[in-house]
Amino acid sequence: MAKVLIVFGSTTGNTEGVAENIEKVLSGGGASVTLRNAADVTADGLTTGYDLVLFGCSTWGEEDVELQDDFVPLYENLEKADLSGKKVAVFGCGDTSYTHFCGAVDAIEKKAEGLGANIVTGSLKIDGEPVAADVEAWAKEVLAVA
Repeated sequence: MAKVLIVFGSTTGNTEGVAENIEKVLSGGGASVTLRNAADVTADGLTTGYDLVLFGCSTWGEEDVELQDDFVPLYENLEKADLSGKKVAVFGCGDTSYTHFCGAVDAIEKKAEGLGANIVTGSLKIDGEPVAADVEAWAKEVLAVA
């Protein structure tokens, strides 16, 4: 049974809802899942003991990519999270009317990969309101590589 950690940062509740839906799919598929809000974690040793780590973060900002506020401290200290060799996937909510649609997702993937993580599947980028079927399909892809 794979041990999975899902860490999300959510302001409006969309990314949190996506994280909860992913948790249901993975748990239903036999994974042991821990769901944590980025506001309640620190990077130090965060991923120790997990086989797969999922990061969820919404994106803000017109001019620059801005990560969801609660996720920023984790992102800035990600090198302390022990990502080397870890399976990682990233998801997030955004709005295609912004220049950097789901730019936080790309930034997290790039940083995690630079820290030695193995990005196991393409990211899930959600425009506006999440569609449950799309989230479930992505979660099943993730479960297949867990």
